[in-house]
Amino acid sequence: MAAELKEKAMCDICEVFNPDNKVVEIMKEKNLADEVVYDLAELFKTMGDPTRIKILYALKERELCVCDLSELLDMSSSAISHQLRVLRNNKLVKYRKQGRSVYYSLDDDHVMCLFGQGLEHVLED
Repeated sequence: MAAELKEKAMCDICEVFNPDNKVVEIMKEKNLADEVVYDLAELFKTMGDPTRIKILYALKERELCVCDLSELLDMSSSAISHQLRVLRNNKLVKYRKQGRSVYYSLDDDHVMCLFGQGLEHVLED
């Protein structure tokens, strides 16, 4: 039993360590800059919160005010505002003021595409 488990654990790695140095050098030249890697990780970390996903999903349909989102998600306005601030700081949503109301929408089409592709990926069979 233990040998079988060990074999299964090792099946996803090479049996010998013999990297192709030409390929490695080519790929090193194509690596993302550390700052870009950090920013991308922050983007995905921001989108990794269930409440923020619900907010983004709601905003893909239309712009909504904090009150609308609060009622929709059954959360306090301050909790929604906090999540919207995080999304706004990461350029995922934008806002506009109209009188005493503040309306939020997705920042641009990239957000819609990113969200849509992620949703499509998790819904695949």
